[in-house]
Amino acid sequence: MTHPFATRQIPFFLTASTPCPYLPGKMERKVFTRIEPGEGPALNDSLTHAGFRRSQSVLYRPACEACDACKSVRIDTNTFAWTRKWRKLLKKNRDLRLCTDNNVATAELFDLMSRYLVSRHGDGDMAGMSFGEFVMMIEEGAQRTHVAEYRDGDDKLVAAVLTDVLKDGVSLIYSFFDPEERQRSLGSYMILDAIRQAAALGLPHVYLGYWVSGSAKMEYKAKFQPLQVLTPAGWTGFDTLDIDEDTDFNG
Repeated sequence: MTHPFATRQIPFFLTASTPCPYLPGKMERKVFTRIEPGEGPALNDSLTHAGFRRSQSVLYRPACEACDACKSVRIDTNTFAWTRKWRKLLKKNRDLRLCTDNNVATAELFDLMSRYLVSRHGDGDMAGMSFGEFVMMIEEGAQRTHVAEYRDGDDKLVAAVLTDVLKDGVSLIYSFFDPEERQRSLGSYMILDAIRQAAALGLPHVYLGYWVSGSAKMEYKAKFQPLQVLTPAGWTGFDTLDIDEDTDFNG
């Protein structure tokens, strides 16, 4: 069976160089293409497996001229090491209820996102996001996507993650959580729960986007071992130091 996009030539474009948000003094460029209606799931599957990330209806990956620090990483759900630390974190959040039925932007989600951005990324590109921009982030695109919402015993929304379901796993696009619930380590918890969900569905991988050596924003991904990294020879095992900082996975 051929992919729906196999009959057309996919156009790719290259951005201009801009300052790298992860490594000071570096410049970044990206190669990207747009997802056309009707071909989203298949194209998203293929290009994510090849190291691309999705943002709204765009799929992109780094194409920097003098740097290759950004490495696509994923977790193998079958071999993930459920250490005592991870089991304790699951137990700490056992009161949370998961809902994956939502795939639209709501005022409640936007309020949570806004408070998260002010607290964690007040100087970032997404600071001051409007509701219209939030709607585009959540709803634009042609892929199998939902918002995983986590609520406590009082039905309070405490965390959420925009998730793409792929043929071989799930791709965590953007997470956000209540900054007043820091003691729960919700960023790490949502990754752990995604591993559980994917394994229950028989999906072997959880895609985390890019790991960047030397970047405090991205090095946390090394906590989730064993990790796989995309190399010119394909996906391979990758070991590095454990990082103990709190986690979100937005890259």
